[in-house]
Amino acid sequence: MAWITWWALVIGFAIAGGVEAWTSNQEVADLLDGHGVREIGYGSLFGFVSSSCSYSAIATAKNLFKKGGSAAATIGAFMFASTNLVIEIGAVIWILLGWQFLLADIIGGFMLIGLMALGFVYIVPDDVVEQARQNVLNEGTPTVQDPVCGMEVNPEEADYSTEHDGQTYYFCSQSCKESFDPEEANTTIREQSTSLSGWKALADKQWKEWGMLWDEIAIGFIFAGLIAGFIPEQVWTSVFSGATFGLPVYVFWTAVLGAIVGVATFVCSVGNVPFGAILFSNGLPFGSVLSYIYADLIVPPIMEAYREYYGMTFAAILSGMIFVSAVLTGFVIHFIFLGAGVIPPASSVKIAEVKIEMNYKMVLNVLATVFFIFLYWLHRSESVGDESGHDEHPHTAD
Repeated sequence: MAWITWWALVIGFAIAGGVEAWTSNQEVADLLDGHGVREIGYGSLFGFVSSSCSYSAIATAKNLFKKGGSAAATIGAFMFASTNLVIEIGAVIWILLGWQFLLADIIGGFMLIGLMALGFVYIVPDDVVEQARQNVLNEGTPTVQDPVCGMEVNPEEADYSTEHDGQTYYFCSQSCKESFDPEEANTTIREQSTSLSGWKALADKQWKEWGMLWDEIAIGFIFAGLIAGFIPEQVWTSVFSGATFGLPVYVFWTAVLGAIVGVATFVCSVGNVPFGAILFSNGLPFGSVLSYIYADLIVPPIMEAYREYYGMTFAAILSGMIFVSAVLTGFVIHFIFLGAGVIPPASSVKIAEVKIEMNYKMVLNVLATVFFIFLYWLHRSESVGDESGHDEHPHTAD
């Protein structure tokens, strides 16, 4: 599966890096201060272009919520879109599961965001939301957001910082500090995309994405391979069969099962997809696979982060809303696609290549590898950044 998806991952992360490097990091909280269609749309858009790992996504959503954004637009729309509607996960879904799953992921994603928004507006009491915001505002340890990756940093404990125009910026890592360019906002996308320094910025940003997600992706592929190789077909048959097979009640309970498995795997974002392919190829219904993928924002470590951020009550409500929304979305999308006659057969799933052949995938992977090496060279090169016209401050001993 890694061979099949390699080119898509390289291109997906490069595009994500370009979006981050070539667009300004403007303050978006003011655009997310309501729960109407406009604010939900902005939250989804900003989430899509942010392209974050799940842990970075929840930290960024928390900061937007802290600055005044509504729960529906920040936690409901932005947080979900930045993990499940991003380019790289879409590319991997398309390669492994097919265009039908990609379309379902997009339609279902917006449906889930809508359900979350409705839940925050009509179900979650306003006092619970405001208490959660107060908990965030009253955090015991003051933190700031890394301007490059969005992760939270404690200024008192940060090892990496820099000053620009009288303002101090704190970073979670050396690579984020090296990627930071406070003058980016003063250059146009065209100037960035046609300069070597602009491509250097893209390389730095996409390497940051790889750094946050490579372990999730590797775990996902290894876990999927082990499951596919060691669990007999009879086990899958006993789980995904029975007298109710194919009936709505069957699809519903397998959607619940899919969401539970999504929580139990502890794997987030792109790393979820390979195992989703294994589940679908062994009988888990179409919509139930979506429920599994959507449940990546309620793995135990993330639920614990919700508790620390917002308090126990809001964390429990939020986790429950995500679970219910994932199940309902998968269930509804299944029958929409079933009615349209576009659910693919389980045999269409790309799990492994029997052998590596000279075909279009070989060409795409070779080109992607060359591009990957070029971006890695740009990322590692210190001289390229000097051409941007900005002062670069190398690390020297005090």
